[in-house]
Amino acid sequence: MRGSVKLSLNMRLLLASSVVLAAFLGITGLVLDRAFRASADTALRDRLQGYVYALLAASDLDARGKLHLPAELPDPRFSLIGSGLYAEVVDGSSKPAWRSKSLLGLTIPFASIPMVGEREFVQLAVDRDLPLLSLAFTVSWQANGASDRRYTYRVAENLLSFNAEVSRFRQNLWGWLAGAALLLLLVQGAILRWSLAPLRRVAEDVHAIETGIAQRLNGDYPRELRNLTDNLNGLLTSADNHLKRYRDSLGNLAHSLKTPLAVLRGAVDGETNDAALRAIASEQLTGMARLIEYQLQRAAASGRTPLAAPVEVKPVAENIVLALAKVYADKNVRVTLDMETTVTFHGDTGDLTEMLGNLLDNAFKWSRAQVRVTAQTIQPTKVDQPMLEISVADDGPGIPDDLKARVLLRGARADKNTPGHGLGLAMVQDTVALYHGTLSLQASPLGGLEVILRFRGSYS
Repeated sequence: MRGSVKLSLNMRLLLASSVVLAAFLGITGLVLDRAFRASADTALRDRLQGYVYALLAASDLDARGKLHLPAELPDPRFSLIGSGLYAEVVDGSSKPAWRSKSLLGLTIPFASIPMVGEREFVQLAVDRDLPLLSLAFTVSWQANGASDRRYTYRVAENLLSFNAEVSRFRQNLWGWLAGAALLLLLVQGAILRWSLAPLRRVAEDVHAIETGIAQRLNGDYPRELRNLTDNLNGLLTSADNHLKRYRDSLGNLAHSLKTPLAVLRGAVDGETNDAALRAIASEQLTGMARLIEYQLQRAAASGRTPLAAPVEVKPVAENIVLALAKVYADKNVRVTLDMETTVTFHGDTGDLTEMLGNLLDNAFKWSRAQVRVTAQTIQPTKVDQPMLEISVADDGPGIPDDLKARVLLRGARADKNTPGHGLGLAMVQDTVALYHGTLSLQASPLGGLEVILRFRGSYS
């Protein structure tokens, strides 16, 4: 016995879907988090670049080449001390040419100076409490015929508000995702419970059968479970038929043995001649043996089961023909097997062997020189279900029309004097009935008797 924990189907599906859901929401959260941070970072860089362009637009050089910026700048935070938005302009020798009021009392370690026309984003840290993102942009300026002057515009913004915004977004994002995950798990559990309700009904109905409350699965089940429930009902029917056949066979056997036992008792009590007594005993014992064999064979017949594997008819017929050819070697019977290897019988191999064995034995016994066996799948009409047809024909004397019904009667089975094919046909009739098939007798094209078996089912 394995030590692993046996989880219910509902729990397995719930755990599997929970793992998938957690992975999906986790990946979704990471993607959204990265996308938001990237978008926010791009927006911050674009804003810093806009500040640089605004400062450039507001800048002016006097006649001496000195840089001037107006008192009113594009963003009022440039004029507020410690506002978190800072700017400065340095000349080609890295000396400050202009500084915003917000830089009063603050020195920012700006990075290296980029080349003319290039921009450089750098993350700085004045201290732990003041992380910054800076943009440096270098331009070349010519005024009043003077030589070119190089200026680098530097703008930096405090990242605390940026990080706080990202943190708030993460909290909201993961909070909503956690809430959505919980809600989806509840909905998922409800859906699984609803989806698996038919399986629980099947289990309850099976339990009802076990306790004797019900005999069949009679619920209205979904299409996906209908084959299962039909097969289960088929197995129950087959089991009931087996039990009924065993009971009937035992009753029939007991009833059939009454007469020969009564004859034996009368012979023992009244017969004084030993030879006559032995003859009577031998005759009655032979009949009793035949009755017992017949009833046991009838009880052992399997009948049609929904889960039976298909049996190829041709190999079974060939084996029987080979065996009977040895038994009736003196008759030199010519046998024709007209069937494809794809033709199958949906049932027990022993039942097929029993039916073909009895029919072929009778055919060999009564034929003059020729026997023909055919097996094929036929469909009488387009709306009819395909069926298996097996035919055994001989060129013997046949059976008169007025005796055809008699040889199939239950009461004629033990009659050794029955003309035609004797006990075998009655036994075949019983087995065919187990498969809900039909047996018919007619004149053979060969001149004797033709026995035709038809079985309805999945023979397409």
